[in-house]
Amino acid sequence: MTVTDPKHDLRIYLQDARDVLLWKLEGLSEYDLRRPLTPTGTNLLGLVKHVTGAEALYLGETFERPFPEPTPLWILGQAEPNADLWARADESQDDIVGRYRRVWAHSDATIDALPLDATGRLPFGDRPEQTLHRVLVHLIAETHRHAGHADLVRELVDGTTGQRPDGINTAPGDADWWKTHHARVEQAAREAAGLE
Repeated sequence: MTVTDPKHDLRIYLQDARDVLLWKLEGLSEYDLRRPLTPTGTNLLGLVKHVTGAEALYLGETFERPFPEPTPLWILGQAEPNADLWARADESQDDIVGRYRRVWAHSDATIDALPLDATGRLPFGDRPEQTLHRVLVHLIAETHRHAGHADLVRELVDGTTGQRPDGINTAPGDADWWKTHHARVEQAAREAAGLE
């Protein structure tokens, strides 16, 4: 019988999402990291900034272990709406990514220090008391959700796809194969909608 460590398993999934988010930034220009590619302004560096604040809050303040650096106003809800979802020109990629990595280390220390049934208190919501287990599940879902956003935004920037640089979780195919595949999907959509 294989013995598992639930806390270890949860950390693996959280770290996987963290790594995907940062991989999506690799090799891009400052403009491509920041440019809004959806009507709501979704951009790669903003996604990292957002999850940094979420993780600092959920695995810091919630368990009375606040992240030791000054809390940005957008984390406290004292900035314009969506201030955490984009990077100002004076916020460097190095600063945003560096802060995210420091938050990881702080979060990992919280995970190491507390049992999964430890209870923390969120500063908002109708169910403020949460266990570390529940917070980790939430953060895994939240971070993977935003990693999915980053996957789509990166594909719009330069066509890069997949969860990992080696692309083993993406169907094989060169540009011509993908163009043919796209046309086939478009044709099926048109036929299903009665447009053909």
